[in-house]
Amino acid sequence: METRTAERAERRETGATDAASETAETVTTTVEVKLTGHVRSAAGTHQVEFTFEGETLRAFLDAFFAAYDVRDLVIAEREADATTRGWARVERPPGTWRKNPEGEQTRPYARVLVNGVFNEILDGFDTRLEDGDRVALMKPFLFCL
Repeated sequence: METRTAERAERRETGATDAASETAETVTTTVEVKLTGHVRSAAGTHQVEFTFEGETLRAFLDAFFAAYDVRDLVIAEREADATTRGWARVERPPGTWRKNPEGEQTRPYARVLVNGVFNEILDGFDTRLEDGDRVALMKPFLFCL
């Protein structure tokens, strides 16, 4: 894993973008995936090791959703699908708040985490993944009494 990380860093530093070398060398990444709530039920497992082509969260999600039919539980295609009634209105939120762009947002209460950190705090769907990283797809069960 260290060798691959060093190779990636070297390619970024030298700006190596030779199309021939990129097509000849397909990068695959293996991550540990944790699933909770509705996503766990739909996938039929709570944890899986998953290998995909690429090295971004976007590439992982595309491959994972092709293998497991859980996209609609996690990803909101439109802004309206990402919000729910009842959120408190905040005029001036403290700190720096940002959300993923439309099409890269999660459904209400669903979250995508990389190594325990919400993806929007990182680089959204462009977050780089490395072998051994942990990706969690969460959509908790909600019960009202």
